[in-house]
Amino acid sequence: MPTLIPFHNTYQSTGADPERARDLVLLHGWGLHSIVWDDIMPGLLAHFRVTVIDLPGMGQSPLPNDDYTLDFLVTQMAAVMPARAHIMGWSLGGMVGMALAARYPERVLSLVTVGASPRFTVSDGWPAAMAPAILDKFTEVFEEDEAGTLIRFLALNCKGSATQRDDVRRLKDILYFCGLPAGRALRGGLAILRDADLRDTLAGLKQPLLMLFGENDNLVPAAVIPDIQHLHPEMDWALLADMAHVPFVSAPDIYLQAVLDFYREQEIIEWEA
Repeated sequence: MPTLIPFHNTYQSTGADPERARDLVLLHGWGLHSIVWDDIMPGLLAHFRVTVIDLPGMGQSPLPNDDYTLDFLVTQMAAVMPARAHIMGWSLGGMVGMALAARYPERVLSLVTVGASPRFTVSDGWPAAMAPAILDKFTEVFEEDEAGTLIRFLALNCKGSATQRDDVRRLKDILYFCGLPAGRALRGGLAILRDADLRDTLAGLKQPLLMLFGENDNLVPAAVIPDIQHLHPEMDWALLADMAHVPFVSAPDIYLQAVLDFYREQEIIEWEA
């Protein structure tokens, strides 16, 4: 286990038989922390024992003196997550979830991603993605104005949502709740989003997989869905209407319904009588 371990907390299930509840791990995205999941926590706790983890250098997690790579994040998460668990990851956290599922197939029982892609930027054979220059620009202006760059990125997360103004306000509140993330973690996270290519990784996953996309997401455009289906034809997926990059903030009830239906179909939780 690393000397400096990420902040993590496990919440007992509120269901009828909490001792037998299965473990679910939540992994947040770039620049934020685990409080971003608060609106859907009651619905998840009715069925699962839930562990939240803050990525290194974000939220309440310390930042070890290691290279901030995807492998580093996977090692950090694996050190504190339950021995066997279902994973839910948003954006950068979705990438970490894919890599975790590939490295530890015996530990990751299923994977749900939201606003995530195996490749966030355009490359050969992968046209429906962001231009790398967009993330390069965020990195450049970040050096001059860290807080301002974070706010602009959060606004991009919410652009296109039917509840855009409320979503931005909510994410700003969450951002400042634990203080601003470490600059090195933010720069490293942007580099992962720009450079990581998990297409082969995603194609090889054997666990049950649900990928959720916002219809108006400006970071992971819905047009990428056919390319992802080509990589992993067996995956389940859903396109959430009128939502952008943070559907669990925009419409928690709709998001929960999609997730819980998947878990029921996979017999991970029971159908309600």
